[in-house]
Amino acid sequence: MKHDAFVRTDPAVLDDLHERLRRFRAVPLARLQGEPGRSLGVPPPLLDAVLARWGDGYDWRAHEERVAALPWCETERAAVPVRAVVSPARTAGTAPAPVVLLLHGWPDSVLRFERLLPLLDDVTVVAPALPGFPFAAPVPAGGLSAVAMADAVADAVAEFGFERCVVSAGDVGCDVAEALAAHHPRAVTALHLTDVSQHHFLVDPPTDLDAEERAYAARGARWQAQEGGYMHEQSTRPGTLAVGLGDSPAGLAAWIVEKLLRWSDGDGSLTDVFSLDEALTWVSAYWVSGCIGTSFTPYAAGGARDWSRVEAPAVFTVFPRDLVNAPRRFAERFFDVVAWREFERGGHFAAFERPHDYLWGVRTALEVRRGS
Repeated sequence: MKHDAFVRTDPAVLDDLHERLRRFRAVPLARLQGEPGRSLGVPPPLLDAVLARWGDGYDWRAHEERVAALPWCETERAAVPVRAVVSPARTAGTAPAPVVLLLHGWPDSVLRFERLLPLLDDVTVVAPALPGFPFAAPVPAGGLSAVAMADAVADAVAEFGFERCVVSAGDVGCDVAEALAAHHPRAVTALHLTDVSQHHFLVDPPTDLDAEERAYAARGARWQAQEGGYMHEQSTRPGTLAVGLGDSPAGLAAWIVEKLLRWSDGDGSLTDVFSLDEALTWVSAYWVSGCIGTSFTPYAAGGARDWSRVEAPAVFTVFPRDLVNAPRRFAERFFDVVAWREFERGGHFAAFERPHDYLWGVRTALEVRRGS
């Protein structure tokens, strides 16, 4: 295992970024008559504010140094290299501290957990940068399916010296967590998840759904029709999309900031949840690493699910502004649900938006873990 594995940005990358921002060209946008409430993408005034701050006043180096100060490690023996924040428990105890594995999603990174990490100083935390995402170690394939990521993460956790862990995840991380529990059941003592993968209602859904589950599937289909265009494009034409987003910082900011705005639980303003600098740090992490295209791999690659149900005890925390929340009955088809809590506030980035509420799920999973 290699320590101090963080790689800082080449100055030429930042010089190029500022030149591209300086040359930003605004384009005419569609304007629909009679549909004033319909969202057509990122609000132009918001994008203007983001780009103005990115080009003048935002200091990536200051934020990069904060991220670099985390205890980064990288595997040296695993077939797929994995870079991760590995933070040993800082409180003394007579027994080895339990291990919590934090798995992020899209369009974010380990920064999703930045506000949660200080709340977990009594456990050992492993937060991998998923292959193909910001801060990750390069892999020959660029990115991996969620199933392949699970195998890579399992190998990494073992190389870091841990046999068993509680897995806490959201979004793409939930797909990785599910595959990890299915393929490496002895390594996973409990799960804490914020959502059930949409795969379960989009691909070969159960045929005996009850009324509540049918309503959920219908709601999910409506959400896909109204909001899921990003997913279809990232899964069917990722290479085409990646060219535009990887070549234009304005395009990348528009693509990601729209999700930060619409998927978080604010009152209609990005800065209800994220400061401009926080949002720009999330976007910049994708830009400086050039990884937007490889971050689409889990969407495009799919990955065979050769399991029907995972048996690790599962804790669910449900946040109202997440994408498509499943009812407990549907989750129980695929998981051994031992605790379920629905919060009044919070969205897709709950670990960042509501870290103390998210923490309840981690703590509960630690309490119910097998072998505890």
